[in-house]
Amino acid sequence: VQLVESGGGLVQAGGSLRLSCAASGLTFRGYTVGWFRQAPGKQREFVAGITWNWGTTVYADSVKGRFTISRDKSTTMMYLQMNSLKADDTAVYYCAARNGDITSRADAYKDWGQGTLVTVSS
Repeated sequence: VQLVESGGGLVQAGGSLRLSCAASGLTFRGYTVGWFRQAPGKQREFVAGITWNWGTTVYADSVKGRFTISRDKSTTMMYLQMNSLKADDTAVYYCAARNGDITSRADAYKDWGQGTLVTVSS
């Protein structure tokens, strides 16, 4: 299993970024893929999740209305469109996968990417 994130960078507050995650080696059927983030000195937190088959989505309250998670079944890519970015969104963002329903618990996800840094300047 391999998950590879890309798309991080430096952006001004109010701006947008789109993160990508290339997934391979998963069976996908019954899988959930998600995005987590970890800011310096803080615990890893759930951002958004999507079921691979049906596209059901769940978002953390802190990003609802600003972020959109999506997946492309034909290319096995996952995306996180981030709009109206705030300084508090600064973190390393990870994509993750699990065989099962969406959950916000990081320890429930077996497979992880290496992370991509998003820095939002105020």
